[in-house]
Order: sequence, then C-alpha cells, then structure tokens
Amino acid sequence: MKIKLILSVLLLITCLAGFSQEKQSGKTKKNSSVVLEKGLIKVSIMYPFAEGKTFDMEYYETKHMPMVAGFLGSNLVKYTIEKGFASGIPNTPLPFMAIGSFYVKDLGDYQAAIGPNRDAIRSDFPNYTNISPVIFVSEIIR
Repeated sequence: MKIKLILSVLLLITCLAGFSQEKQSGKTKKNSSVVLEKGLIKVSIMYPFAEGKTFDMEYYETKHMPMVAGFLGSNLVKYTIEKGFASGIPNTPLPFMAIGSFYVKDLGDYQAAIGPNRDAIRSDFPNYTNISPVIFVSEIIR
C-alpha cells in the first residue's frame, strides 16, 4: 500500500512537471523564464484608446512585432505584447488598446538598429492600426 502511494505521488509529480514544461515552451510562454535585470532598457510602444480607432492584435503579434524584434538582433532580451481590456477606474475609458515592449541591453544599439528600418516599421502601421503610438523609454530598476 505504501509503495502504491509513493508511485502515485511520483506519477503525479512527473505529470505536473511535464505539463509545466509544455506550458513554458509554448508559443505564448516562450520567453517567460527570462529574468529582467536591473539596468535593462524597456522601450514601450503604447497605442492610446480613442473612439473610431482600430487595432489588429493578430497581425501585431504574428507580423509586426516579430519583424521589429528581428531588427534588434542580440541586443534584444525579450519582448512582450499587452492587450488592454479595462481601465483601473470603473466606468472610465480604456487608456491604451495595446502596448508592445522591447527589453534591450543597450539603448544606443536599439536606436542604431531601428534607425535604418524606421520607414519599414512605420509603413507597416496601416496593416494593423490607425493609432499614432506613444513611445516611452525607461530603465528597469527592479
């Protein structure tokens, strides 16, 4: 009886470990294990909500962000995509429809990679949005 209990516990642990690995290696969890270190630069591209504005999240996720990430090369540590769905204050408009963020090691290298590709990036905007983004650059403190 004791051996059956031990074997059942081991089987459960093995199944849970396999499930955890599968979730982490999935498409949306690909970079979830990356630890964001103090001193990294975060470039946030924020798309403000406004009546009549549109945003194609599927295109942004599958085409635009991977394209820009490709320009960043080894300077890129991780990128994230956030879809806005509520304001923090009840009955107030959503502040942003979406936010895309790039975590990079060096701002100068980021700017050097984006500069020559700026036209390609901007010309892709109409494929997913009619919003002019707000860009915020910050440093990870903690």
